[in-house]
Amino acid sequence: MIQTHFEAANTKMVIYQLFVRLFGNKIKRNKFYGTIEENGCGKFDDITSVALSELRNLGVSHIWYTGVIEHSTVTCYPNHGLAGDHPSIVKGRAGSPYAIRDYYDVAADLANNIDTRLDEFSNLIKRTHRAKLKAIIDFVPNHVARSYHSDKKPPGMKDLGEEDRMDNFFSPDNNFLYLNNKQFVVPHDYIPLNGEVFDEPINAYYEFPAKVTGNDVYSKAPSSNDWFETIKLNFGVDPNPPHHCYFDPIPNSWLKLLDILLYWCKKGVDGFRCDMAEMVPAEFWEWIIPIVKTQFPQVIFIAEIYKPEIYINYLERGNFDYLYDKVGLYDTLFGLIKKTHNADDISICVSSVEKYSNKMLSFIENHDEERIANAAAGGDLFLTVPAMIICATISQGPVMIYNGQEVGEAADENVGFAGTRSRTSIFDYASMPQHIKWMNDGKFDGALLNGEEKKLRSFYKQLLNFSLKSIAITKGSIYDLQYLNRHHQSEGYDERFIYSFLRYHNEECLLIIVNFNQTESYNLSVKIPVDALSLMDIQDKTELTFVSVFDKKLKVKIATSKLNVPMDRFSGLPLILAPKTGFILRIN
Repeated sequence: MIQTHFEAANTKMVIYQLFVRLFGNKIKRNKFYGTIEENGCGKFDDITSVALSELRNLGVSHIWYTGVIEHSTVTCYPNHGLAGDHPSIVKGRAGSPYAIRDYYDVAADLANNIDTRLDEFSNLIKRTHRAKLKAIIDFVPNHVARSYHSDKKPPGMKDLGEEDRMDNFFSPDNNFLYLNNKQFVVPHDYIPLNGEVFDEPINAYYEFPAKVTGNDVYSKAPSSNDWFETIKLNFGVDPNPPHHCYFDPIPNSWLKLLDILLYWCKKGVDGFRCDMAEMVPAEFWEWIIPIVKTQFPQVIFIAEIYKPEIYINYLERGNFDYLYDKVGLYDTLFGLIKKTHNADDISICVSSVEKYSNKMLSFIENHDEERIANAAAGGDLFLTVPAMIICATISQGPVMIYNGQEVGEAADENVGFAGTRSRTSIFDYASMPQHIKWMNDGKFDGALLNGEEKKLRSFYKQLLNFSLKSIAITKGSIYDLQYLNRHHQSEGYDERFIYSFLRYHNEECLLIIVNFNQTESYNLSVKIPVDALSLMDIQDKTELTFVSVFDKKLKVKIATSKLNVPMDRFSGLPLILAPKTGFILRIN
């Protein structure tokens, strides 16, 4: 049994990850390694007031605008002074949004008028706020593109690496780490743009001395599986044993990154999703986040982090507001969909973060993960339903969905570098076929969706709006029912696929139960122990009514004595659970 009391959160966050390049793109072609002209590209202006209003109606509170900052790309705009990068150091044709080329600029691809692209981004932020939504963007402090050069930095600001001594492998004053007397070698098996023949011969990419690659590869020749298109920033930690830290005086890289964060805060950004935060010393976050929050106290910081053993350090010392719940909850829920985990494993996830569960961001899809509707992952629109019920209701912490998830985007297309990895490509010019149907040429009314797709989106709309408004979800505690029902072998309760728990507050009590079985229904009973009734302050009731928050016709009345008699195998709340579904029942 897990029983947890949380600190009251101000509100529940529902984050919608919106990949700008994908979101507004109406071209369905999805040609293999297609150009921006062939495959199209979404723009800032495509995210209209109508689109934002519909996202707000979906139950969204925050939008994470992904791929905003200028990054490496093969596409060039010579009439605007923007060259394309060397194809050998660009993944795909559009390029990785995490290979930042100018921290002070936005991607030209996303603007209708390239010369006023920053104004178009600022207008998007204003539209977002008018729609009563908050705007989050990426902050990528660990690495930048090999071609990094800022032409938008403030007057007097020195560029990253501009004053580095390149004859030093490590210096506390350098922004990068240099492999002395070694020339960078492009991965031998990387064929840019699938071997496309260019009109003019392209010289080999030249970098001397080679810089350390973004994912801590201290070799002049990273592999094609490495982040070879990026270079590691120097945070003042000497890579040589015994790894001395030079944090006093404050390293130059820290000061430059502080200026970048404040620059975007001044443009109205409400938060930052911090890419690979765990690869940056906690001391950096300990220093920089309080400084930013002194000037912009409402700005939030979300850490992409995959090491549970350092969660506490990055929360308490690093000052992060929220952390990814990837290694725990996501991996478990995805394992349930892939049939490699049991529902019992969710209890382990809950208990492992119970002291700070309101700080964990839950999700079942994002740009790094497989689309659940893809055949390789599951191939069914509704496989996300029980997982999303868990994500949205398991804690006070934020829940996130990825654009297209709510209409069953399957990522079946192969548009280039990403190949067929069950993920919507972030490296290539592409569109999302299911999302285009919901977008309906800018009407954003879903008129072109079929019945199943509309049903799925309706589920998301109900669930997300409920999670935003339910006092039991936003401020309440949790009581895990798994152990009791498994231990006492409740009738029909298959702990491999069934998971149940209570969320309660003095104003609202909920029973939540899901079925991860993809083919079988369950006619079962759910026990609720006496001490749980006492915690919910309903122990003196002789009869309780359970009403579905999604279907008011589903109403079950039962004597409390039937709920908590563990020796009677027929006791408990009787329910029929269909495959790939679940209930949120309000206890009246």
